[in-house]
Amino acid sequence: MYLSKPEVFSVPIRYINFDILGIEKNDIKKARHHVFIGVILPNQRESRWVRDKEAMEREARLREVNIKIEFNDFNIEKQRIAVEKLISEGVNALIITSIDNGDEASLVDKAKESGIKVIAYDLLIKNSEVDVYISFNIIRVGEFQGRYLTKNVPKGNYILLSGEPSEGLLREGAMTYIQPLIFMREIRVVTDQVVKGWDPDNAFKIVEESLAKSGNRVDAILSPNDAIAGASIKALENQGLAGKVAVTGQDADLAAIQRIIQGTQSMTVLKDSRELGKVAIETAIKLVEGKYIDYNAIKNNGKKDVPSILIEPIAIDKSNLYTTFKETEYYKDGF
Repeated sequence: MYLSKPEVFSVPIRYINFDILGIEKNDIKKARHHVFIGVILPNQRESRWVRDKEAMEREARLREVNIKIEFNDFNIEKQRIAVEKLISEGVNALIITSIDNGDEASLVDKAKESGIKVIAYDLLIKNSEVDVYISFNIIRVGEFQGRYLTKNVPKGNYILLSGEPSEGLLREGAMTYIQPLIFMREIRVVTDQVVKGWDPDNAFKIVEESLAKSGNRVDAILSPNDAIAGASIKALENQGLAGKVAVTGQDADLAAIQRIIQGTQSMTVLKDSRELGKVAIETAIKLVEGKYIDYNAIKNNGKKDVPSILIEPIAIDKSNLYTTFKETEYYKDGF
């Protein structure tokens, strides 16, 4: 179930009136040194996650709270080890990027048993007792991708790629535009495959095999992110097709922006993870301090309705690339 709320509103999780308790603001600042936030991100391979890490560390310094960041490399065992390690080290808030959408509910339970506040970051943790979900409006990202492809390539052969672990809303958003044209037989799906571990090497093999199977008759590739888009374009280059096939992306990685300028990648989606990381740290502090959490949506994870903070993404192609990055200062040193 997905319920979108038209405006920001607040959910009272707990409220402490520090003035009534006679606590000075300086005392609150000192108390913040006892806020210890543990974070688990997927990897340091993709610039997207490096940017999240840097944003979180910067906000933690500004707020004078302790932070420790671990990486799971899309491996559930590493995820488990990281969660248990952070619990043992005494964190009182945990920000987790889901990679499994299943077994991680038990990890959330372990954290909750220790009195730790848990934030699901980027992907919602299914069937769990998470306190808050923070992400971009993922269904909108998918809509941007699907809308671009069907507008620019309304007929032809498509390769549909999705990442694993999956984000169902990303696929749902894209297929809102693509599926009707499949029913009308305007679009023929050559390949519809999952890219295990979101690994670009796996994506390269899938696209390579798809091109061979179709005799290079491919007109569009629905790629869920920029890393997979880059691998897809390498496979296209090997067949002299780079720039001739529409390819979507997500994350606005520097390499993807350069490919859009060169004309080999069609579009990407900017999700300003500087803002996402900042909001995650702000929210973790509020949870620990028992303050109100502002949220703008509710997402059901199969077990409960989770207060959610969803940040709007921006679709990027050649037409708005320069103006968007000038306005956001996302790449201050240029590209």
